[in-house]
Amino acid sequence: MSERSLNTDVPSPARIYDLWLGGKDNYEIDRMVSEQILAAVPDLPVLARTNREFLGRAVRYMAGEAGVRQFLDIGTGIPTADNTHQVAQAVAPDSHVVYVDNDPMVLAHARALLRAAPAGTTAFVDADLRDPGKILAAAAEHLDFDRPIGLTLLGVVDFLPDTGLARSIIAELLEPMAPGSHLAVSHGVVGRQLEEGVRHWNESGGAPMTLRTLEEVTSFFDGLELLEPGVVPLPRWRPVPETLYADREAVYCAGVGRKR
Repeated sequence: MSERSLNTDVPSPARIYDLWLGGKDNYEIDRMVSEQILAAVPDLPVLARTNREFLGRAVRYMAGEAGVRQFLDIGTGIPTADNTHQVAQAVAPDSHVVYVDNDPMVLAHARALLRAAPAGTTAFVDADLRDPGKILAAAAEHLDFDRPIGLTLLGVVDFLPDTGLARSIIAELLEPMAPGSHLAVSHGVVGRQLEEGVRHWNESGGAPMTLRTLEEVTSFFDGLELLEPGVVPLPRWRPVPETLYADREAVYCAGVGRKR
């Protein structure tokens, strides 16, 4: 693990998210910041699970109904159950998945724990969402950009403070992808409940987060065919009977779009 991974004085979004999913890969600073955030937004562990459920539903749709066989997952997080490659390869064993993250702990765990199905592949790229050129160059070593790709950006665009820059980066990532490619995004929504939790996070010294309105998140799909039911609270994107809290509002929204 690289030298920057040894800095345990700064909280990590990936480690805190993993903590909310029941993981053990966290430090005192992560637990302390988590307690402060949960005091303001107690439902965030539920949010972590509903975000993971959305990932599963979106990837199953892409690999199943849409026939996508390649996935670029940016902001992977620490591996847990139902990772992108597991979901995709359960539907289509020949699916190919490239994971991208810039957290050294995530990358170390990913390389050790994530395994592809015999007919498929997984690869791992150490890069930041702010460097789409590097991501595309590395992904091109493993994915065929002449065929559709499923791009997933779950809980990661929140860390781009400028909405115009966020739209530009998403557009740059999608530009070389073939028609039939899909974009899945989940993002925190402006509102009193989540704003208090984000305030605690931003005061912790970690990479600052930005909440956005539904309209702003919807703008990330400009130029794409936004699939039904549009950008909606996480549990309401094509829920299945086992979906958690499908009948309630959520502080995160999500949507999926298709490149024409």
